[in-house]
Amino acid sequence: MSMRAPSTDLPIMLEDVSVRAGDVTILDRVTLELAAGAPTVLIGPNGAGKTTLLRLAMGLVAPSRGQVSWGGRERVGPTRRAIMFQRPAMLRRSASGNIRYALAAAGVPRAGRKTRAGELLALVGLGALADRPARKLSGGEQQRLALARALAREPQVLFLDEPTASLDPAATKAIEDAIRAVALRGIKVVMSTHDLGEARRFAGEIVLLHRGSIVESGPANAFFAAPKTPQARRFLAGELLL
Repeated sequence: MSMRAPSTDLPIMLEDVSVRAGDVTILDRVTLELAAGAPTVLIGPNGAGKTTLLRLAMGLVAPSRGQVSWGGRERVGPTRRAIMFQRPAMLRRSASGNIRYALAAAGVPRAGRKTRAGELLALVGLGALADRPARKLSGGEQQRLALARALAREPQVLFLDEPTASLDPAATKAIEDAIRAVALRGIKVVMSTHDLGEARRFAGEIVLLHRGSIVESGPANAFFAAPKTPQARRFLAGELLL
């Protein structure tokens, strides 16, 4: 019988990583550790590199230079990680059917899929809408369904790309409540947002990006109380970073 500890994808280490597309540098020599614990929130203006950083840490994008490792290992399949994109696509089936499809893809035996789908829908507050066609759900409900679908593989790390973008306050609160429930289960949440209020509500750690580089990072309380860099102070004051 093996006595080895179960493998883990944490911490995720980005070491001197750059991502280029042709002559354009999207991320520029980024070094960052994503460790277990409270959520890490990426902030910064449009085009700062937030989405690319999420995709890189997920393993969907290869670095042009530098190294990415998951729990000390390189080239690890994303079986312990999941990502929810800003505009998730809904399958032509019920809300429950979307979840059961994801459970099947994750290798969950057929006998347990219905029960597990119900649990996931309840977690995100959609238990009463299990039989509704997914494409007839509201925008906020579709975002919560996408969140439940991402949890089908029981990830250790969950990446969220602006999960509340373009939602009204009520839908935003419902998504935030669902994300908070996920984080309380010990799943590491790494998310991007343009909403500084949301970043304050969620973050244990803040990472401010600008022009593909990390301007400042650290504990959220310290960042919002006393940012160290002129760029961070300007960003928090609502000024444009040029």
